Amino acid sequence: MGRQAVLFILLPLIFELSQCTQIQTIHGSTLVLPCMHPESDSNGMEVSWKFQGEVIRPVLKHGSASFAKQGQLVISPVTFSSAGEYECFTNGTDVEIMGKYSVRVMGYFEFFVKVTEGSSVHIPCYHPTSDQSKPNALWFKEEESGKRTKLNTEDESNEKKKVELLYPGDPDQTIILREAAMEDAGLYTCESHNGGKHTTAYLSVEVRPTAPPLKCEGFDEECQDENSRIAEALLRESLTEFSMNVFSHLRELQPSNNLLFSPISISVLLSNLLLGAGDDTRRALQSAIFVPHDFNCIHSQMKKLREKMSQSLQMASQIYYNPQMNLSESFTNRSIQHYEAKPVQLLETPEENAFMINSWVANKTKNKITHLVDSVPPSTQVIILSAVSFEGLWHSNFKLKQQKEFFTKLDGDLISVPVLYHPKYRAVARTVAELNARVAKLSLTGDNSLYILLPRNNKLTELEQVEASMTDSSVRKMIEQMKEASPEQIEMTLPLIKLDVESDIKILMMKLGLSSLFEGANLCGLFPGERVVLNSAKHKAFLALTEKGVQAGAVTSVSISRSFPVFSALRPFVLLLWNDQADVPLFIGRVTEP
Repeated sequence: MGRQAVLFILLPLIFELSQCTQIQTIHGSTLVLPCMHPESDSNGMEVSWKFQGEVIRPVLKHGSASFAKQGQLVISPVTFSSAGEYECFTNGTDVEIMGKYSVRVMGYFEFFVKVTEGSSVHIPCYHPTSDQSKPNALWFKEEESGKRTKLNTEDESNEKKKVELLYPGDPDQTIILREAAMEDAGLYTCESHNGGKHTTAYLSVEVRPTAPPLKCEGFDEECQDENSRIAEALLRESLTEFSMNVFSHLRELQPSNNLLFSPISISVLLSNLLLGAGDDTRRALQSAIFVPHDFNCIHSQMKKLREKMSQSLQMASQIYYNPQMNLSESFTNRSIQHYEAKPVQLLETPEENAFMINSWVANKTKNKITHLVDSVPPSTQVIILSAVSFEGLWHSNFKLKQQKEFFTKLDGDLISVPVLYHPKYRAVARTVAELNARVAKLSLTGDNSLYILLPRNNKLTELEQVEASMTDSSVRKMIEQMKEASPEQIEMTLPLIKLDVESDIKILMMKLGLSSLFEGANLCGLFPGERVVLNSAKHKAFLALTEKGVQAGAVTSVSISRSFPVFSALRPFVLLLWNDQADVPLFIGRVTEP
């Protein structure tokens, strides 16, 4: 069934012209603050901004202010932390002009939502951290009679719930109301535990019209020029943009824990699904992985990309489906052709299915990953899975120090960890101002490079600043700069890195605009004539960087000349594993506790 919903949002924006301009806006909007001066874009005039007395860095973009043409300051999206005093300076040789803005952010929304009977609808709510006495907001429905009912949005049963939080524990407290019925019409409110109101939504339900037939045009179009360099470059750029977008979502979901994911693995999984998607589901998948709607070479280019990286990356993606469903033979053949992934029928019991899936994953990842699922509910229609592992060898072996050293955590606590040490490792290390980090590039076998982005100190704010600066353009610029620099001998100290991280990417996929996959997807290329529901989406990544080839506990006593630069990653850092041949990211992660 298709979702048909119309959402009207009232966005009041009030300006009062005075010496200090007063601006009132609401959370989630976009705000542009001009720095007005006739000479601001000429005669060497430069524009700078301050927020609450501190200079705003122009590289910050995700969830922060960024700079636009002629000195404008763009705040998108506006959050409650955006409220405060902004000052604009235009500096010339003999003049300084200052403008002031006082921004107030409203936290109360009124929505008018219209939904078709039988469809699902999202009702948004932002629950600011400063108001949270408990993890999630409270939702209520009010009847015309005045009766007020608290909604159960945190039911942990495995059953498909009528009302459910999309992102539990997240400031975004949007709920989904499934299969809307006429009696669901009414007033819905989202509140904090101390009674503060965040959202009021007036929901009306209309009679469902006759459902149109599924459209499945264009899903089987073939690439006309598989050797096109333009197609290869387009996919490369799309993957980088997708990678940084996924990173921005995952770091919000896990703000301070160890983090590891493989963007190439997730994108391959989604493009495999795209192979059989039609109409609205096809367009949503294309938008999520940042490829143009008329780009028909994605599958052939993905195959070439996987072949380039096969020496160092073990990657597995698979589709499991209920045997009662009529799977398209055409999709099966093309999935094997492009992704070496033959869809597999589920077995009779949850235990058999779990064993089958985990055995397959262990085989595909050479036992780096041996467990991905616990059980598979009997009602499952479709499951898509991805698993990936990587093990890189240093070009020049590290030594594992006999004595442990201290790693400084985000809270300032010190923990004793095993460390890898090399007195004169040939690497590139530079301070990259645009990323607010000291960056080291270490070469690995298989034509791969490990980039370590080290914030200025161990504070969470510094780590967040580095992560917020990591856009597709800034990362590619950094990589080009590091490639051009000559390696030098560096005294290098790294914690022993071994990350094994599992992510339930269902929330991530919804953040990417793919909610329809879990509500009723048009996968007519797989299952002609009916919409299907994706039951589960998981991602597990493993990465190990060790002293490989050096006996554990061996240590060499060397007199170090301090004329060599020093790079010590014994505090939280971001890592980026890049395949130089394919020129795409393989892994992105964060180490806060080795």
